[in-house]
Amino acid sequence: MSRTIPPPVDRLAASRAAVAARRARAVVKRAVATRERTAVSVLDAAWTDPPAEAEAGMRVRDLLMSVPSLGPTRVGRVMDRLRIADSKRVGGLGVRQRVRLREWLADRQNLPRPPEPSRLVVLAGPTAVGKGTVSTYIREKFPDVHLSVSATTRTPRPGEVEGVNYYFVDNASFDRLVAEGEMLEWAVVHNAHRYGTPRRPVEEALGAGRSVLLEIDIQGARQVKAAMPDAVLVFLLPPTWEELVRRLTGRGTETPAEQQRRLETARVELAAQDEFDHRVVNGEVGDAAAEVVDLMATRA
Repeated sequence: MSRTIPPPVDRLAASRAAVAARRARAVVKRAVATRERTAVSVLDAAWTDPPAEAEAGMRVRDLLMSVPSLGPTRVGRVMDRLRIADSKRVGGLGVRQRVRLREWLADRQNLPRPPEPSRLVVLAGPTAVGKGTVSTYIREKFPDVHLSVSATTRTPRPGEVEGVNYYFVDNASFDRLVAEGEMLEWAVVHNAHRYGTPRRPVEEALGAGRSVLLEIDIQGARQVKAAMPDAVLVFLLPPTWEELVRRLTGRGTETPAEQQRRLETARVELAAQDEFDHRVVNGEVGDAAAEVVDLMATRA
């Protein structure tokens, strides 16, 4: 395929525009370095509509390097922690990256953070994908997250604690909670046991301005979305189908017949992922948990 070469006058104009853009970015960096401007003000200018071209066109690394007392080593560590690639420009950052970068700089400047709206985030996925493992990791490593505790009619598994992992109730108690409208959602899972989310603790936490994470099954996620349309649905995926099978058969908590029934259910459940707002792959538990927590902090 032949390549069209722009006429010399166009190349000259493009070259002059590039020089002008570099000079404009240099003025911004100098203003930050001399404390005439803050790095946060540069972000705000880059993310307005329409964006300021010089600010939006800056590389994030160049902006951080212009901040007094930040050297190359520390900037590299900050970029890694915020999960921002060296090539990223300020205007090209994703929503979660913008939140992380602005909050880091605001904390450094002792600026008050803008208030975050409370969010109801629902984590669901196929059986044996590791929803409980991810939610337990979040409970232990991110204590500020309000993790809703579900009620269930099944018996506790080894290591599960009443009121921490689940509220374990009998069928009569579950019936009463449903009849009195005390369940935000509930469902029969694997044709065996009922699971449900007590409504009152969720509503109280949201009313107090706290974000809430629900770790529930796919049927329950659908009910929550119908009852609370602003809820954010997150689908937890296995790295591969083979890994899902390994996790299910390896935990040894079900009979072979039960394992086969759960695998058949998992195939159906995986087909529901397009109904969800976000997908998170549970390869490494810590990475998946951090991504879910990021979604809770992301402003709409």
